[in-house]
Amino acid sequence: MAHRLLRDLEADGWERSDFPIICESCLGDNPYVRMTKADYDKECKICTRPFTVFRWRPGRDARFKKTEVCQTCSKLKNVCQVCLLDLEYGLPVQVRDTALSINSNDAIPKSDVNREYFAEEHDRRARAGIDYESSFGKVRPNDTILKLQRTTPYYKRNRAHVCSFYVRGECTRGAECPYRHEMPITGELSQQNIKDRYYGWDTLCVKWTCAQLKQKSSW
Repeated sequence: MAHRLLRDLEADGWERSDFPIICESCLGDNPYVRMTKADYDKECKICTRPFTVFRWRPGRDARFKKTEVCQTCSKLKNVCQVCLLDLEYGLPVQVRDTALSINSNDAIPKSDVNREYFAEEHDRRARAGIDYESSFGKVRPNDTILKLQRTTPYYKRNRAHVCSFYVRGECTRGAECPYRHEMPITGELSQQNIKDRYYGWDTLCVKWTCAQLKQKSSW
């Protein structure tokens, strides 16, 4: 890395961006959003490279949201930088890949060094004007993906977190508490981490796909 910086100050491989890649649900229903920008504030949770972090509040009753992965990783999977759902269909990565019968993880390395080189090569091709199209962009949509896709934004995803003190019966703030006073909905998918969502390693998403297909077929 040092010899590259001596030749080019822009060759550190760190992301520089002016606006995030986010879905309409994460952006919120308010047309006037005040967004903060912090250059190289955190490292991407996928490729571990520093990137520009954006933070905003999508609504009056919503919690603050921020970008979790860099734009390079977002473009490789065509997902939102916040919720990691597909930008076109609004579905989890594994649900999208299963419905389209593709494996989008084949071209993305898993080791740290190879993953960093792959991301830098993608950025170099983008600066050169060479479009990168991953496997999901080469498959035409079928009836399954069209039935499962989300056509309208889902703003309930931006609600405040559940108050942990309320769950224990110890919250004394009442209506002034900025968190939700309701019991949390727990399940196996609630423990899914960022990398599992990005790579689609959790098989529960496939079960969710089958359940949704059965429900929509009965309509």
